[in-house]
Amino acid sequence: MKTILVVDDELGSAEVLSLILEEEGYRAFCAVNGRQALIQARDVVPDLVIVDYMMPLMNGAEFSSALRADPQFTNTRIILNSGLPEAAIREQFDGYDAFLRKPFKVETLLDLVQRFIGR
Repeated sequence: MKTILVVDDELGSAEVLSLILEEEGYRAFCAVNGRQALIQARDVVPDLVIVDYMMPLMNGAEFSSALRADPQFTNTRIILNSGLPEAAIREQFDGYDAFLRKPFKVETLLDLVQRFIGR
């Protein structure tokens, strides 16, 4: 079973997204900030990370950079999402595999997930 880590400081959003992913047949875990997500990533070794850009303590770009710096996660797929335009995000970090502008359709996210890691 493929594992997905959902990182978002809005815990309710992360939990709902995790439930949807579990209904689709994935194992899903949540973290509320980048620091917590780095610790959890080492525990669950996700195939894919869905990460919000704007978070306290460590934003999505900082988290993604730190994750990519760890050899264990160089091939882990990252979907970055934000209400900000992608151009503003790319100035800080461009090492993600896909970008979704909030609000996004769940179907769009699920299509990306399936394309990146299958079912």
